[in-house]
Amino acid sequence: MKVLVIGSGGREHALVWKLSQSSRVDKVFCAPGNAGISGIAECIDIKADDVDALLNFVKYEWIDLTVVGPEGPLTAGIVDTFVKEGRRIFGPDSSGARLEGSKIFAKDFMLKYGIPTAEFKTFSSYLQAEEYVRLKGAPIVVKADGLAAGKGVIVAETVDEAKSALKMIMRDRAFGDAGNKVLVEQCLKGEEISFMVLTDGKTVVPLATSQDHKRIFDGDRGPNTGGMGAYSPASIVTESLRSDIMQNVIDPMIKGLQRERMNYRGVIYVGLMICDGKPYVLEYNCRFGDPEAQPILMRLDSDLFDLLKATAESRLKDVKVLWKDDASVCVVLASKGYPGSYEKGETIKGLDSFKGDENVMVFHAGTSLNNGEIVSSGGRVLGVTALGKDIRTAKDHAYKAIEKIHFKGMHYRKDISDKAIKRQ
Repeated sequence: MKVLVIGSGGREHALVWKLSQSSRVDKVFCAPGNAGISGIAECIDIKADDVDALLNFVKYEWIDLTVVGPEGPLTAGIVDTFVKEGRRIFGPDSSGARLEGSKIFAKDFMLKYGIPTAEFKTFSSYLQAEEYVRLKGAPIVVKADGLAAGKGVIVAETVDEAKSALKMIMRDRAFGDAGNKVLVEQCLKGEEISFMVLTDGKTVVPLATSQDHKRIFDGDRGPNTGGMGAYSPASIVTESLRSDIMQNVIDPMIKGLQRERMNYRGVIYVGLMICDGKPYVLEYNCRFGDPEAQPILMRLDSDLFDLLKATAESRLKDVKVLWKDDASVCVVLASKGYPGSYEKGETIKGLDSFKGDENVMVFHAGTSLNNGEIVSSGGRVLGVTALGKDIRTAKDHAYKAIEKIHFKGMHYRKDISDKAIKRQ
């Protein structure tokens, strides 16, 4: 079997790595890929959003399964195009991808199907939004409606911060057309977790739980990022809470997809805030989380190809998912300046230190090759991911591995997974 993975980040590296372990997969391609992916798959110079070129490649190479990593191609309708041409592809069609493509659409969906979420109001007028913020006060959350690479959510601790966020999104157009509308939301206080499920529109298979660290600095300080690290399992998710999430969040969501006639055959990432032991939906993503995919896939003990192919073929009920008992921790190494403007082209040293170490994987997120050397090319550069008998051990393995890696301006959080360790 031949597989094409679309994307170029740490999530895609993890997907390629796990798919390449399948006895049923003969070759993995990745478009466009990165320096790390090029060591285990053939990287193809096609952009992730070039749907026509990707379809032509799939036809030419007789690809058996295409796996879409990032949200951009999904919201652009790559699944609709591939399905129309009779090509097997993992991911929701454009109607299902709207759950991530429009935060306002997602909120209306939650309301319609009785899914618990924070109180909110939407605006296309900057002046009306500003007046609402003044009336509501702070803390309050301001969100760009459209896709903003994980950076379009601002948790404002003061009214002035909220007004600045509105100005940045709606007037300064920091996220382009994604800021044509904004969502102003009640600020929920609690602990955030990531809950992902595979679904073919009928059957639901929950994946291992995880917890992301969005803020750039230790102690959850500073601006939001695409994610500075994650761990799995999320110890806050007890059996009782998991049952609550399945019954009150996941089940009505799947019923909603069916009633809306969305062709959803992929993964749904539900960002949840746990308040006083109860789950509230913050957002939906229509793809694997990044960096959550890295520790989750490290723990997966089943054949990923079989899981994704069964999902794409609407026969998810026929497969069983097995997990390693080990915990896993992923720590993101970022470029100086991220999540703002950052430096590129810095040579990365120490990556050969982990060959043969089954407990540590370094997933490349923003790297490229320059005259044979691996250099930084993105804000999030690497995801150092480790296994251990428990979270504390996995964390120790990850941070000891980081000591062997260096590039100029390298920045990372020192407290990934500490919340879980304190609960042990």
